[in-house]
Amino acid sequence: PSPKKQHNNSFSPKHRFGRVMESVPCRNRPRFSTVSIAVPGSVLANCQTKELRTLMVGQIARAATIYHVDEIIVFDDKLSSTHRSGWRNHRQHTNHQRNDDKKEVEDEKEDGDAEEKEKRPRSTPEEFMARMLQYCECPQYLRRHFFPMHPDLQFAGLLAPIDAPHHVRAEDHSPFREGVVLPKQSKDGTSLVNCGIRNRPVEIDRKLAAGIRCTVKIDPSMYGKAGAIKGTAVSPAAPREQNGTYWGYITRMASSINDVFDGCPF
Repeated sequence: PSPKKQHNNSFSPKHRFGRVMESVPCRNRPRFSTVSIAVPGSVLANCQTKELRTLMVGQIARAATIYHVDEIIVFDDKLSSTHRSGWRNHRQHTNHQRNDDKKEVEDEKEDGDAEEKEKRPRSTPEEFMARMLQYCECPQYLRRHFFPMHPDLQFAGLLAPIDAPHHVRAEDHSPFREGVVLPKQSKDGTSLVNCGIRNRPVEIDRKLAAGIRCTVKIDPSMYGKAGAIKGTAVSPAAPREQNGTYWGYITRMASSINDVFDGCPF
């Protein structure tokens, strides 16, 4: 075989299609710098259906994960306002033969659906993108806690998983996990956190408000022991600053390009 073919065969499917952290450029090296990108909401203006808009945002989220982006700013560049009428009203109409009685019933139903649709909150392109980016970044076992039913998430099932390092599986012995604080507490009065471990909430070292998301550090040896798993609540930046592990991105909305820089948290 030619050298080119030999080079292509040297990459196993595990590395070509595997998880993001299998090819980390700086494995086990702390990283204190951050990367931010700004995306205008008008990039969704040319997407004619909600399915295409959902898939486009999913591609942005996946690319941001691959390149270890720490912050995505969705800003209003004032260009999407001219497309918002078409953005919200893509409907397909079919013409069928109906008798008079059936037509009257359907007309009344359409009027009722139109009135109900007007009462629903309508998202701007920026709000749609920000919500979808947050949904993609959130680990799967936490999504039902933080994302109730919403029209923007209608086609979220089409999204490919970004498979980021903090999207851990139940059987993974990860030193860090994302979790949601449960209403009940431990015997010591500290909080219990659902970290995606089946029937085993993690007991952290402090009391936090129920319902919030937090990052928990867990000794990997605790996974194999019987009884409660104990951990420590840490900053979301701790995995990146301790060993360079990429730990997802935060999503921020900006009203203008100036706000992109003025509201930077880093």
